[in-house]
Amino acid sequence: MSPPKTAHSPAPDQVRITRALISVSDKTGLVALGQALAAKGVEILSTGGSAQRLAEAGVPVKEVSDHTGFPEIMDGRVKTLHPRVHGGILARRDIHADAMAAHDIPAIDLVVVNLYPFEATVAKGASYDDCVENIDIGGPAMIRAAAKNHDFVTVVTDPEDYEAVLDELATHDGATTLTLRRTLAQRAYARTAAYDAAISGWLAGQLGETFPPRTTLSGKLSQTLRYGENPHQQAAFYVTGEQRPGVATAIQLQGKELSYNNLNDTDAAFELAAEFERPAVAIIKHANPCGVAEGDNILDAYKAALLCDPVSAFGGIIAVNRPLDAATAEEISKLFAEVVIAPDADDAARALLATKKNLRVLLTKDVPNPAEPGMMVKQLSGGFLLQNRDNGRITPADLKVVTKRAPTEQELADLLFAFRVAKHVKSNAIVYAKNGATVGVGAGQMSRVDSARIAAIKSGEAAKAAGLSEPLTKGSVVASDAFFPFADGLLAAAEAGVTAVIQPGGSIRDNEVIAAADEKGLAMVLTGMRHFRH
Repeated sequence: MSPPKTAHSPAPDQVRITRALISVSDKTGLVALGQALAAKGVEILSTGGSAQRLAEAGVPVKEVSDHTGFPEIMDGRVKTLHPRVHGGILARRDIHADAMAAHDIPAIDLVVVNLYPFEATVAKGASYDDCVENIDIGGPAMIRAAAKNHDFVTVVTDPEDYEAVLDELATHDGATTLTLRRTLAQRAYARTAAYDAAISGWLAGQLGETFPPRTTLSGKLSQTLRYGENPHQQAAFYVTGEQRPGVATAIQLQGKELSYNNLNDTDAAFELAAEFERPAVAIIKHANPCGVAEGDNILDAYKAALLCDPVSAFGGIIAVNRPLDAATAEEISKLFAEVVIAPDADDAARALLATKKNLRVLLTKDVPNPAEPGMMVKQLSGGFLLQNRDNGRITPADLKVVTKRAPTEQELADLLFAFRVAKHVKSNAIVYAKNGATVGVGAGQMSRVDSARIAAIKSGEAAKAAGLSEPLTKGSVVASDAFFPFADGLLAAAEAGVTAVIQPGGSIRDNEVIAAADEKGLAMVLTGMRHFRH
């Protein structure tokens, strides 16, 4: 059905607010808004709890049911769905004046509505019926109507916008400008779109549909960034409302504003540090780990992580999975780092880090659960890829020993450690580890054998820098994020001094690779799970 073709006048720049309809679930700033409007002689229509809150504060208010002459019915499901409400919102003042007069429909110039807390209801694990009852109907209808008629109507869906509206009323003698009305209309449609996306996504989950025929992504602007990956690119950070501990929920204690690359790398670092049950530290550069370690405490883990590649660690991101203490903060202060992210920090640690004024310090209260399900998005030309978060976890029971020699207890622990790290290294990924710490990382190469060689080279350089007589990789284990297509990658690792290997397996040349491991006296286990990361 096509919309009617109706000629009308250009939109007026300023529209005076004489009547407002206020119906809000989030009552932040409600009383102050009502008092300010009433002081300007604006008639206020309202519903339920909003009307009660305003009346209790001494703000003159008229119930919508008194305005429409029709009571709220069906447990409040029907209260604003009435021609006297929607006609007052939708009427164009230039061409619908006769219809308004004929049906006694007063104009409504300001609509202040925020929606039933559907997202919060779902987040707290409410029942199916409670979630359905928190799907707002009248609110979105009024918001969309007011946004459509923004030539004449101001619509507000967020308490953060109250101040802007009141500033305009003060500046323009009780009127709002077309620029503000259009801005708020855009925000209104974005809000209803996000609301519908949340409902659709929840229903898909209830039906067991991981990938429904149509899906919508939504986010709320958290920060406009100075630029993107490079200075000529514009960028912004949007948050989805997912309550996963990390960069989106963290409190920044100090330091400059986070950049696009800071946010990306910090997320990578914290997700990696969270993989481990013991105290752990991950040092990240350009989204790849240059050092990861577990320890009996955070200080030991930090020192071991830094030893892996202290050159690359300069200017990196440091993530820890335990609260920061003073001793660790003091060590971190010796290195130039961009960001430190931790669940918490004691007072002494905060004071020490505060001396590094440009260091960004983020506290998250908790660490993310690496096994928690979630979705990941990658933009393509004309579309996007959507996949489950890689929450795969390998345990000793999942491993298959395929060589003549089985790994020792220490080798097994290091193999599992290295494979968890490899999950967070750009493919092709090779990770050498020893005693719960990385000793060489090869990332992002087109050839797996090159990753193995690069990791060994960097390990040798780190050993020289530390004054050691032999490479850190001697006596280590090696993890590969995917199978070895040829024996050459494994042989490169053997030359570096590894004693055991963990890899997914599945190559048509697995037997050749296993035979090479046996020839070198290596223990090899297969995981059956690949961890590509692009």
